[in-house]
Amino acid sequence: MDKPSQVAAKKPPADSGPPAPGAAAAAASPLGADPAAIEPDDAASSDDAGYESDLASRASTSVCSSVRDYEFENNRRYHRFQEGRYQFPNDDLEQEREDMKHAMVVHLCDGRLHFAPLEDPRRILDVGTGTGIWAIDMGDEYPGAEITGIDLSPIQPQWVPPNVRFMVDDAEADWVIPPDSLDYIHIRHMTSSIRDWPGLLSRAYKALKPGGWIELQDLQFQVKCDDGTVRADNKLQDFFQTMIRALEKFNVDLLAMRHNRQNVLDAGFVDVAETPFKVPVGVWPRDSKMKMIGLYNRSMMLDALHGVAARPFTRGLGWTMEEVEVYLVGVRRDLMDASQHGYTPFHVVVGRKPG
Repeated sequence: MDKPSQVAAKKPPADSGPPAPGAAAAAASPLGADPAAIEPDDAASSDDAGYESDLASRASTSVCSSVRDYEFENNRRYHRFQEGRYQFPNDDLEQEREDMKHAMVVHLCDGRLHFAPLEDPRRILDVGTGTGIWAIDMGDEYPGAEITGIDLSPIQPQWVPPNVRFMVDDAEADWVIPPDSLDYIHIRHMTSSIRDWPGLLSRAYKALKPGGWIELQDLQFQVKCDDGTVRADNKLQDFFQTMIRALEKFNVDLLAMRHNRQNVLDAGFVDVAETPFKVPVGVWPRDSKMKMIGLYNRSMMLDALHGVAARPFTRGLGWTMEEVEVYLVGVRRDLMDASQHGYTPFHVVVGRKPG
């Protein structure tokens, strides 16, 4: 069996309006294009006091869930519905991390919740809604739309905008959504969960109206670097590689997002465009916006390590929890090292159903 390596908010303002149809394809970078290098801050250190975020309040109404069954392992809570389908916890610590990740992505995208050129959408589906924070923000932004979020875990809040609802469902099971009924489908941060991407996109294609849009947003779990400062033995990179091996045991490809554009094309969508971003790991950038995004990313990863490693490493690779904890010490050390100017790629892919 594999063993540990011994080399050991307040939401930013949204755009003034959605772009014109086709604008996403025109503005998006082509496949393989690389966003500009991030300039490092020579004075950066791990002392990053002062970078904080606030929470926004929203008008809301009540919603309740009838599915409240969980299981517990390694002092973490997991979903019971379709037990074992998703290998990561759904407890309060994980929910806080997911909301932080949402804040990071919205900040990275200059306040935009989507890149698909939506025009007065009426029915929107959020696949893998998690805490529901994206769906709630979309409900505020599009009060005339009906937003539905689906997830294996019933962890969404009880008070939401009146046009937002949540359902416990498995996106990889047969959909009961009528064909040609949705205007927009949003799928974000699902590369660690979906086993059959062509199957999922086929179901999404059938559910969308002609002219409807699909959008996939995902982090690429690899450490990239533009200036050679990330060392060959970087422990965060090793962590990602170890997680890739672990999730393979559950038939999940952690780097499946690299095929998002081609999968969307293969599903029959047109006007497909891919926009790449760079998400710094830590506070090493000079630019204040990128420094903040890097802090979000680093904090989100630090908070994630124990929870995301526990099941995949023990069940998938046969490690003990003691081995996991010893291994994570080195990962945390490299995460805090501002002399290594690493970043994780983030890609947005949009496509339109013909018609």
